[in-house]
Amino acid sequence: MNFVTPNKEEINPILQLLLLLFYALIGGFVFGLLAVVINLMIYGLGLVRNFDLLISGDPKYITGFKIIQILSSIGTFILPPIALALTMQRKVTDFYSFKKPQVLLVVLVMIIMVVSMPFMEWTVMFNQKMVLPDFLKGIEQWMKEKEDAAMKITYAMIKVRSNLDFVVNLIMIAVLPAIGEELMFRGGVQRSITKAFNSPHLAIWITAIIFSAIHVQFYGFVPRMLLGAGFGYLYFYGGSIWYAVLGHFINNAYAVCAAFYMQKHNMPLNKADEPIGFPWYGYLISAIITIALFKFFKDSAERERKLD
Repeated sequence: MNFVTPNKEEINPILQLLLLLFYALIGGFVFGLLAVVINLMIYGLGLVRNFDLLISGDPKYITGFKIIQILSSIGTFILPPIALALTMQRKVTDFYSFKKPQVLLVVLVMIIMVVSMPFMEWTVMFNQKMVLPDFLKGIEQWMKEKEDAAMKITYAMIKVRSNLDFVVNLIMIAVLPAIGEELMFRGGVQRSITKAFNSPHLAIWITAIIFSAIHVQFYGFVPRMLLGAGFGYLYFYGGSIWYAVLGHFINNAYAVCAAFYMQKHNMPLNKADEPIGFPWYGYLISAIITIALFKFFKDSAERERKLD
């Protein structure tokens, strides 16, 4: 299944991947430098001595850290795939298939994201129980330290002092990643791997693994990989990147809204990480219905295309 009209001017898909990586490195460097300049303007040259505090999400510098996150999303994930499409002399909307989403499919995406939550909770609990062999205990300890540091930064980011903070968090954590990461991974990486190997399913899972690995959160690798695969199938079956963007947005926005609700009701944020705790058959039912809904999404998308 091709999402775009074949174009003889397109270069080899492997070269497209390398070009996409090059643009991401350039974009990350330029926008990272811009973020540093803006932070120096805000905090002064004294920031140089406290730069470790800035990038660690210290509450004193949280505004600066958010500036880094926002500009990083733009420079590393949003602009590179746009640059790739323009290099191929194609419209971005055609290159990545920004077809108008169908109402039924949009509703199905929302239902899938809700129904899959218990199953995703089970994968989180399963992944967090990961134990490495004794000879890898040093690596395991390092992984746990990285996980704790990432969690500390996450808590610092999602804390809100006003409604404006909530809006900024929603843009930073839900809107920009949903657009940027789907453009980069599903639009750029998955599309190129599909064309290189002529295997959509292989491309979906390779991209999902890369998508999860790049977050460098080992105890959340499995659920994030499955999310990535889910977004990949929404893109593949739906024929429009909007469905993957919507699913990604719902997943991230739920976390932002849950944190906002908990703070409004004086609940500790670490409670958000505690599983709800469904009975075993609840997780099983969630998995079965989720798979069935993906099949229904696929069939509905095929019917919609036949009617066009």
